[in-house]
Amino acid sequence: MLDIKEKIEELVERIKSDKELQEGFLKEPIPTLEKLLGVDLPEEQLKQIAEGVKAKINLDKAGDFIGGLFGKK
Repeated sequence: MLDIKEKIEELVERIKSDKELQEGFLKEPIPTLEKLLGVDLPEEQLKQIAEGVKAKINLDKAGDFIGGLFGKK
């Protein structure tokens, strides 16, 4: 069974650490995730993972911004 939360965390770290993956994910999230996962998943599950990754990346960016406002990182 695929642990989606764990997989999202893993994907976020990989995407955040690779500029090329970031660009690919922004342009074509589903094909980029398929490539990263290396498994064939139903479209609906890929959409859920893509939304989770987007949300996590946005939360991390917001946290960095807020931390910067208060001199913390």
